[in-house]
Amino acid sequence: MIDAVAINAATLLAVVLVLWAISVKINDVSFIDAFWGLGMALMALTSWLQVRGEPGPLRHLILTMTMAWGVRLGIHLFRRWRREGEDQRYARILKKDREAGRFAFAALTKIWLGQAALLMLVSSPAQLGILKSGNAVAISPVVWLGLAVYLVGIFFEWVGDWQLARFKANPANHGKVLDTGLWRYTRHPNYFGDCAAWWGIWLASAGAGWIVALMTLPGPLFLTFTLTRWSGAALLEAGMKKKRGDRYTNYIARTSPFIPWPPKRL
Repeated sequence: MIDAVAINAATLLAVVLVLWAISVKINDVSFIDAFWGLGMALMALTSWLQVRGEPGPLRHLILTMTMAWGVRLGIHLFRRWRREGEDQRYARILKKDREAGRFAFAALTKIWLGQAALLMLVSSPAQLGILKSGNAVAISPVVWLGLAVYLVGIFFEWVGDWQLARFKANPANHGKVLDTGLWRYTRHPNYFGDCAAWWGIWLASAGAGWIVALMTLPGPLFLTFTLTRWSGAALLEAGMKKKRGDRYTNYIARTSPFIPWPPKRL
C-alpha cells in the first residue's frame, strides 16, 4: 500500500508541476480550484489502476463515487474560471510577489504545493479505501450508509450550484441575495453537499476495515474545518457582508449557517 500511495503522490506532483508551469505562462493560478476535484478523481483512478487481480465491488463503488463528485466539480469550476477570470482571493495572496517579480516561485510554494498536500489528505479515504478493500463480494451496512450520505451530499452540491448559476445569470438579481430553493434552508448548500459527499466516501471506505477508517479520518475532518471555518463559508460570508450589506445580514439571521434547517421567522 505504501508503494501505491507513493506512486499516487509522484503522479500528483508531476501533474501539479505541469499545471504550475501553465499558471506561470498565463499569469493566473485560479484554475487550481477546478483541479481540486479533478485531482481527487485522479488519485482514486491511479489507486484503482494499481489494484492487483480483479477489483471487488467496493473498489468499483468508491471509484465511481469519487469520480462522479470530482469530474463534475472540476468541470463546473473550470467553466466558472473561464467565465469570470482570475479569482480575487489568489490575486490578493500573490499581489506583493507579483509586484516584486516573484510570481512563479510564490505560485508554486504558496498555492500549488500546499494545495497538492491538502488534496492528498482529503482524498485519502478514496485512495486507501480502494487499495485496501480487497475483492470481497459482500457490501457491509456501513458502506450503504456511506452511499446514502454521499447521495444526499451530491444532491445538495449539484442542485445548489445549479440554482446559484441560474440566479447569477439573471440580470434582475444583481445586488440581491439568493434565498430560495436549497438556499432557503442553508446559506451554503454546495459546501454542505461537498462535506456530506466526502463523509459518505469515508464511511464507504470504512467498509475496508476500521484501520482504514482511523487512518483516513483526518481527511473529512479537515475538509469540514476548511469549508466551515477557514477558506469556505467564513471567507465567502465576509465578502458577502461587504457586497450585500443589510440584505445579507438579514439572510444570515434567518438561515442555517451550514446544516439544512427550516428558516427562522423574524
